[in-house]
Amino acid sequence: MSVNMGHGLPFLPGNTFRDVTKSAFHRPQTLSYKNGFALPHRPKVGIGQTPLISSELTQNEMNQLAGQTSALTYGTAKRIPALVFVPAHVAFDKKVLRFYGYFRQEVQHSPQEEYRVRSVVISYFLEDDSMTIIEPLVENSGIPQGKLIKRQRLPKNDRGDHYHWKDLNVGMDLAVYGVIYHITHCDSYTQDFMESQGLIVNDPELTPVDPYIQHRSQPVRSYISPTDIDHLEKFLTKDRQVLRFFALWNDTESLYGETRPVTIHYYLVDDSVEIREVHQPNSGRDPFPVLLRRQRLPKAIKPACEPFPSCVLEVSPQDVQQYFSPADLRVGDTVQLLGRRFQLYDCDDFTKTYYRENHPELELRPRPVVRESTELQDRHKEVPPYNGFGSLEDSLQNCLSLIPEPPKKDVVKMLENDHRVLRYAARMDSQNPHDEGRRFVLSYFLSNDMISIFEKSTRNSGIIGGRFLEKTRIPKPGSTTEKPEFYGPGDFAIGATVEVFRHRFVLTNADRYVLTYLESISDQIPSQTLTSLRQSLGLADQEVTTQTDQVENTQTDPQSDDNDRAEPSS
Repeated sequence: MSVNMGHGLPFLPGNTFRDVTKSAFHRPQTLSYKNGFALPHRPKVGIGQTPLISSELTQNEMNQLAGQTSALTYGTAKRIPALVFVPAHVAFDKKVLRFYGYFRQEVQHSPQEEYRVRSVVISYFLEDDSMTIIEPLVENSGIPQGKLIKRQRLPKNDRGDHYHWKDLNVGMDLAVYGVIYHITHCDSYTQDFMESQGLIVNDPELTPVDPYIQHRSQPVRSYISPTDIDHLEKFLTKDRQVLRFFALWNDTESLYGETRPVTIHYYLVDDSVEIREVHQPNSGRDPFPVLLRRQRLPKAIKPACEPFPSCVLEVSPQDVQQYFSPADLRVGDTVQLLGRRFQLYDCDDFTKTYYRENHPELELRPRPVVRESTELQDRHKEVPPYNGFGSLEDSLQNCLSLIPEPPKKDVVKMLENDHRVLRYAARMDSQNPHDEGRRFVLSYFLSNDMISIFEKSTRNSGIIGGRFLEKTRIPKPGSTTEKPEFYGPGDFAIGATVEVFRHRFVLTNADRYVLTYLESISDQIPSQTLTSLRQSLGLADQEVTTQTDQVENTQTDPQSDDNDRAEPSS
């Protein structure tokens, strides 16, 4: 049955009207299947395709109707703003409650202590309710200290509960993994936080003293009679203060003896003396660091011990009557230390200041010392004559060092002139009639100034052609091994004779590239060489013709010049 309600009328008896013309009463579909699963959904129309009032309202209108109340009955509602949700890891980030406490550790099999009191710091992280226990490091304790329990949630009981910050307070015991920690006090931030949450913090307690540490802190009873010399004070005030003297050890009385420079160190902290030898380069002596080890040197021995030979048994401290002191070492004097004479000729600035402040009555008299010159004499090194093996530069390396190195090459020249070769045609100038008709190609390599000679094959000559001379530098006739002179591009003129290891070659022709290259460096090449190359290549007449044409072009016709001058006047 379809009911039609009037718009704006309440849903009461007498306000509804039945639609007598309606004949369809189909129910809407509220259940469907998708991928084998039943999916219920809300119908969009009523029985008989009647539109629903709820489907005509939007979600915002439905929310307003749900929260709307009668203002006349209940009055105007006060809206409370919604609180912004802040997660715990953001609200309590980097906020830590810190408690201080201790625990007692039983010590067995020790007659000096029964237990130890070990202080700890308990940190509670409000972010995730985790805790960590750290023991502060104590110097020379011999106990593994540091982090005792890493950060984690500590169990409170066997039921699975964990400790919360509300369970912690000053003066309570905290049982963690079988160890009981007693909390003595906390920091100011922890106290303010707990009081703000309504918890009363107990009064702080004192950490008990470890009996073993208290026993160790007591001074050890001394049975030695006190003396006027306080070694501890001397160590604290004069440690690392050393008097340094420069002296000469006169050992000329012994066989092959000489005078050697030494350095004498006097340590003020214990009145000991050390002597070090100053090593000279190339002296031939082993570089021992210390001539006399650091020790106290006796100055006077008791009369009862003098007849006893000290070479058999060393003098004991009970036999020494007096030791050397700073007053016995004065610059300018000669002192005898253990049977050796040392002449003190100078000292450093600290030693001078020390004597000026503590021993003003002692006068320091530095003496100039004439030392032998240690500079090596400049000896003239004679180079042995060339033996003919290898190049001159390569053989010279054997005379300069024990391990010869290859001679240095001009890398820039090699890179710039790589694959640049000057080729000349040559014939052999020989008195032997069999050498007539032999033709050669002389190649000059610009990268390393080397020359190679190749012989052309001639039919029915009986001479096998091929390589006549490998790449090598050829010296000029008359040059010496001390000042060698080698052939260069300027020496290869057409018709010139080149002597190669007692063989004479006459240059007959050259490539066109030879003339092109030599003209590019014409300031370094003799003019006779360039002229001979032009004549050999047939370029001399062409050059003369070119120069004549240039001269004719530069000259002007006198009549045309007069006509040009007359035109402006007309």
